Amino acid sequence: MSSLRGYFFTDSLGLLDVSLPHAYFHLLASFFLVLIVYFYYNTSKCIYLLDFSCYLPPDNLRITTANFIEHFERCNVHEREGIDFQTKALLRSGIGSEACVPQALHQIPPDTSLNPSREETETVLFTVVEDLLSKHKITPKSIDILVCNCSIFCPTPSITAMIINKFGFRTNVKSVNLSGMGCSSGLIAVSLAKDLLKVHGNSLALVLSIETVTPNGYCGNVKSMLLTNTLFRMGGVAILLSNQKRDRQRAKYKLQYLQRTHMASDDQSYRSVFQENDEHGHLGVALSKSLLHVAGNALKTNISELGPSVLPYSEQLQYVWSIIHKKISRGGRHQLYLPDFKKAFEHFCIHAGGRAVIDAIEEKLGLSKEDGEPSRMTLYRFGNTSSSSVWYELCYLEAKGKVRKGDRIWQIAFGSGFKCNSAVWKCISELNPKVRSAWSDRIHMYPVEIPNIADH
Repeated sequence: MSSLRGYFFTDSLGLLDVSLPHAYFHLLASFFLVLIVYFYYNTSKCIYLLDFSCYLPPDNLRITTANFIEHFERCNVHEREGIDFQTKALLRSGIGSEACVPQALHQIPPDTSLNPSREETETVLFTVVEDLLSKHKITPKSIDILVCNCSIFCPTPSITAMIINKFGFRTNVKSVNLSGMGCSSGLIAVSLAKDLLKVHGNSLALVLSIETVTPNGYCGNVKSMLLTNTLFRMGGVAILLSNQKRDRQRAKYKLQYLQRTHMASDDQSYRSVFQENDEHGHLGVALSKSLLHVAGNALKTNISELGPSVLPYSEQLQYVWSIIHKKISRGGRHQLYLPDFKKAFEHFCIHAGGRAVIDAIEEKLGLSKEDGEPSRMTLYRFGNTSSSSVWYELCYLEAKGKVRKGDRIWQIAFGSGFKCNSAVWKCISELNPKVRSAWSDRIHMYPVEIPNIADH
């Protein structure tokens, strides 16, 4: 007791010992230390998008609608009804004359074998990786994580091995190759890279998205499987992500939210985009008539999960009140309130799956034609490049000088399974629209007026 009394008191008068302020000082120091650790921990969890590079095919690979039709007719693969159906689909697709296909598909008949498929993949990915790394003076051995997605073309060795071999990545690089996950797999690859960056500190991640077109042609006459012949074109993207605090100063964007929705437990959704053989054994991907309905349901589910994180409280309250009102009126004619997503985002990058997809999403989200401009122009110039399309759209916005510091971008991607994935990015830098990109050579020519020939 005497020792304790001596610690807190100097004499019988009960005056505090000088050690007590020291105790408070240590307590205060500990508190600030905890705050510093907490702040460091939270800032270190940020995922930064340093930059991305979209593939720009050379002009000699362009294929016009007339070229396409000539190929269909001269290859003697499809019946007349199948050729006419594809012609109508092409005219309604919203794809212009600048979209490209790889060299092997310009041949008559097209060469869809393994070697030209591998050659297309190498051409696209080697180009964008070289461009991205050289632009930022990053050596291949600086890459800690490599994720690649390509839905149908899945060679051995893998595409990630192809990249590692070409550029000489480290032997301990963490590489993952995703396949069979459709047009939304680009954001799945970003999600996987994000999760790996959360675990592995002070790291750089390279994400590659491509859909190799060469092996994916359908040679039969089933209409639901002929559609894919008319939509997909050559393209790909390389994306550089970092969790390093020092990279915040040079990063373009910060990842705010990433929401994934998978509807495969529902049979209609599962079979809405389905690779199979037709009755004659021809392999292709069938797009069901219920595809837009399925996409709408997937988007609705995705929004219900993403909305509370991004929408202002005023919009959320109006939506909740509309639900209550509808229940009180027992269904009635009262419509549910459609939240104004323009209060949450400045820009929208809707997967350029086709004109009908863009139209449907614009209507469901209450967006204007201007909001859908990046998607329509991407579809027109580059066609459906699958998982990379949302990056061509962001590239379009940058080249137009529309993205300002502080702006929020919503990327929406759809894919087989059926999946709807969303990524929300916040611009954290002043961007230079004159930087060389896949759009910079002709951005002054866009937007263009796309004729409506749905009744052709």
